[in-house]
Amino acid sequence: EDISMDQLKVDRINALARAAKERELTPEEKAEQQALRKEYIEAFRRNTVAALDNTYIQYPDGHKEKLRRKQ
Repeated sequence: EDISMDQLKVDRINALARAAKERELTPEEKAEQQALRKEYIEAFRRNTVAALDNTYIQYPDGHKEKLRRKQ
């Protein structure tokens, strides 16, 4: 399962960021930018959690321990 964000949406985030440097975004553009950024962060977090769930720490003495989330 591909849990990354669609490249067209990433391109749109970048286009809105460039536009914001040149002019004031419209309320609709600001809302779109906020929604896309939220989706991007959620996708990033899903990818990170998936990687961390399969991460092990190897200690100098050779034993390995599964990485645990902070409580």
